[in-house]
Amino acid sequence: MSVIPLGDASRRPVSMPVVTLLIILTNVVVFAFELAGGEAFVKQWSVIPAEITSGHHLITILTAMFMHGGWSHIAGNMLFLWAFGPEVEDAMGRWRYLLFYLAGGVVAMLAQVAASPHSTVPNLGASGAIAAVMGSFLVLYPRDQIRSVLIIFVFARIRYIPAALLIGVWFLSQLLSVGAVATVQQGGVAYLAHVGGFLFGALNTRLFAVAPRGSIQPPG
Repeated sequence: MSVIPLGDASRRPVSMPVVTLLIILTNVVVFAFELAGGEAFVKQWSVIPAEITSGHHLITILTAMFMHGGWSHIAGNMLFLWAFGPEVEDAMGRWRYLLFYLAGGVVAMLAQVAASPHSTVPNLGASGAIAAVMGSFLVLYPRDQIRSVLIIFVFARIRYIPAALLIGVWFLSQLLSVGAVATVQQGGVAYLAHVGGFLFGALNTRLFAVAPRGSIQPPG
């Protein structure tokens, strides 16, 4: 069984999620460069923990959060970002949200570097930054219903799942998988980065959010 979140069915953002859209566009553009540049591009711009701990290529802590290991990787990440990002952006305001997103991604990458400081495996992906957004969403809107696609074997149904349940189960799965690395083509994405990003988001939301916002949607 798998769940694909589509968006918040309980409220609608007051403002257009410009930053969320620009982040998605940036990820798509960078992925196009990856496809064109191949392995050399990935090695140049992804995070290699051993290089970070030796003080080299520090810029990759930022660049790696806009890279992905394949079509399913970027598609899944962008779906999750679109499902939770607009409401968090609305609550924080565009500039605070951008800073929050980038900080969450940096913390997530550093968490992975700290866990495997001598690793030479490239790490990449927006998952840590998106985990920070999910942690923030859980703090801001735990009772909101998330419109989701529930897939059981070959059957798919639209269901409405409370944010606290959906995100809570997701976070628990990350905790249980800490230390495992999901291989994605040339690199890897570590679950510890997800945990680090999520905790950053949940613990720092109140520093960035002006107030929970969004027009409440009618039931159904």
